[in-house]
Amino acid sequence: MRVAMIGTGYVGLVSGTCFSEFGVNVVCVDKDAGKIERLKKGEIPIFEPGLDELVKSNIEGGRLTFSTSLAEAVKGADAVFIAVGTPTRKEDGHADLSYVYAAAKEIAAAMDQYTVVVTKSTVPVGTGREVQRIIEAARPDADFDVVSNPEFLREGSAIGDFMRPDRVVIGAETDRAREVMRKLYRALYLIETPILFTNLETSELVKYAANAFLATKITFINEIADLCEKVGADVHDVSKGIGLDGRIGKKFLHPGPGYGGSCFPKDTLALTKTAQQHKAPIRIVETVAEINETRKVKMAVKIIAACGGTVRGKTIGILGLTFKPNTDDMRDSPSLDIVPALQTAGATVRVYDPEGMHEAKHLLPGAVFCKDAYDCMTGCDAVAILTEWNQFRNLDIKRMKAVLKSPVMVDLRNVYSPADMAAAGFQYTCVGRPSVPVAT
Repeated sequence: MRVAMIGTGYVGLVSGTCFSEFGVNVVCVDKDAGKIERLKKGEIPIFEPGLDELVKSNIEGGRLTFSTSLAEAVKGADAVFIAVGTPTRKEDGHADLSYVYAAAKEIAAAMDQYTVVVTKSTVPVGTGREVQRIIEAARPDADFDVVSNPEFLREGSAIGDFMRPDRVVIGAETDRAREVMRKLYRALYLIETPILFTNLETSELVKYAANAFLATKITFINEIADLCEKVGADVHDVSKGIGLDGRIGKKFLHPGPGYGGSCFPKDTLALTKTAQQHKAPIRIVETVAEINETRKVKMAVKIIAACGGTVRGKTIGILGLTFKPNTDDMRDSPSLDIVPALQTAGATVRVYDPEGMHEAKHLLPGAVFCKDAYDCMTGCDAVAILTEWNQFRNLDIKRMKAVLKSPVMVDLRNVYSPADMAAAGFQYTCVGRPSVPVAT
């Protein structure tokens, strides 16, 4: 089989590479000539564990190629995936579908046989129908079907998510299109992966509903954590207590500074806008998005409170800038709200992240970028953990105490034990757990 993957962003690059690992011949297309040349050399523009090796092996195997020519990639393709960006429109909060529709027009002009056109980008309900209309208008003679096949990739574990997914959702409405999609995912049929066939609208909504529900779980446990701090309960035990209920499940019940990344903020907003447009508002998701935005600022206030109520003239170390570990993605990361809030309050902010430093330098002006965690903490009045990278989970506490000006830690990911930190002489603040006085 032959596949054209339009877009070499996170979704397109991972999906195209993984399809090639399934034995499919894949051409990944992007208009950025420099990016394509780098990819041909095996240079990966994003950080995703294992992706560089997978790209390299499939290039060498002749199954994965890269091109700037959409027309050449589409000719003779059994399926063409649209995996371009759908950013939030600043003026109204809706998903910007201009890249999707532009790709549809180019695909229409290039098709030379029966083709399944697949929306892989996260798109609102009704997008597939519009893609179909655009292609039919441009090419009344075209032989094609439009399919929705949303991605459920988690940054940091995307390859495993593609190769061993919980499910595959396919919105296809003809037997011919369903057969093409079955062949593409044959490797997953063999390991009995659940594959759900639906109509276009259902498939598109599944993606948004899934992300909104997960964002709701995160926001719920964050609010429970706030209550735990007031009443003396431990949010970790609360999470275990409710997570053992099979109807609830234990995942996404970890308190922190709020969700970020390329999906949850954008998708919850797009879902609420779509619901409002159809006069079926989803109040719970509207509230989730609002709470998450205010939470990030509240975390800056939490750090300031741990520093005695003011950070003016003080130096704060920040460990972790990306929205989650094992990615270099800074999009809507809590650090983008917390660091500027500390700077506005008068603090000098030193920062370190294992993979996010390059991108962060464009987004956090005035921050002092450090070479490692201990360099970041040197001379600081307090240190805060914003992202739970593994290398931050087992720091040398004695060394930390030696380089810090004051032994103050604000752990927004609850990486450390309050009792252990107190015993080591730290003033330790965490999320949703009772404070423990410093041992004397």
